[in-house]
Amino acid sequence: MNIKEEIQKLAQEIGISKIGFTTADDFAYLEKSLRASVEEGRSSGFEHKNIEERIKPKLSLASAKTIISIAVAYPHRLPVKPPKTQYRRGKITPNSWGLDYHYVLQDKLKRLAEGIEKLTENFEYKGMVDTGALVDTAVAQRAGIGFIGKNGLVISKEFGSYMYLGELITNLEIEPDSPVDYACGDCRRCLDACPTSCLLGDGSMNAKRCLSFQTQDKGMMDLEFRKKIKTVIYGCDICQICCPYNKGLNNSLASPIDPDLAEPELIPFLNLSNSQFTKKFGRIAGSWRGKNILQRNAIIALANAYDKSAVVKLLEIIDSSQNPIHRATAIWALGEIVKKPTEELRDFILSIDSENDDIIKERNALINRWQF
Repeated sequence: MNIKEEIQKLAQEIGISKIGFTTADDFAYLEKSLRASVEEGRSSGFEHKNIEERIKPKLSLASAKTIISIAVAYPHRLPVKPPKTQYRRGKITPNSWGLDYHYVLQDKLKRLAEGIEKLTENFEYKGMVDTGALVDTAVAQRAGIGFIGKNGLVISKEFGSYMYLGELITNLEIEPDSPVDYACGDCRRCLDACPTSCLLGDGSMNAKRCLSFQTQDKGMMDLEFRKKIKTVIYGCDICQICCPYNKGLNNSLASPIDPDLAEPELIPFLNLSNSQFTKKFGRIAGSWRGKNILQRNAIIALANAYDKSAVVKLLEIIDSSQNPIHRATAIWALGEIVKKPTEELRDFILSIDSENDDIIKERNALINRWQF
């Protein structure tokens, strides 16, 4: 029996888009860049903290010999657009359409491992998605899934960069695959298109400047980034949209997609309670950051859409919200939408008082903007 062929066959049956094999040797070359990213304050803070564990697979599984890398492709165009209603819609990026990809990948890895257990004796393994220790992109590149582009994402000819990645560290001895023989070449479209210049050109980035990070970070969003997120309330895929490898692709569904969750109505989104948010959005990847941060982004999106119908809702948030970040963001958003305020509106802004620095800062900025 050829174990590698059997595993490849199994992967196809499970719905894994692409599978590759590599050794469990260390990823020593990553150490310098991983440490530099932390020391220079470029890391997002969401990464696995122990750098030794990130570069040494045997620290996760002592008997490790082969790492099986898997990719599950997903679409970047909605199969069906949501209906037009009275409300403006925001956007959630494609990696968070459908069921949370952690669940999708964990299910595939579990089924793959269970299938391998039937093929061989004394099988030892450890499965990982992006919350695990290893750097998924480095594993995938070495296993021949694709190459790491200048945008830091793994790109394959078959599926572009729209792939979820995961791996099984195993004690199996399997002939490793070779890395792919294609790359970015001289193309720099992603570098030129990135609105915040967060890409460094060598496959690494200043993660804190990435708009995807900005939509997930706590607190007030810096003024520099607010206009740049446009109407996206979670994520960013500008560096993928412009990539030639993604042109003309139509990847199949990784899980069913509800268009109303992919492009939610913004004003109704602001009315959601915690339990309503969990019930409606709790199974998408973007829900991990919770309701409050995404609602802050929705307030910014309404401003960027110049949605005059949102003024009443913004005033309600400024007047009665218990969330100071929402109040402060709504003051800024009001100033973006209303260029010439009525006397009543001016008086309302002048009457705002708070012990919160963000609220006072945004109030004062709006007073200066309206010049009164």
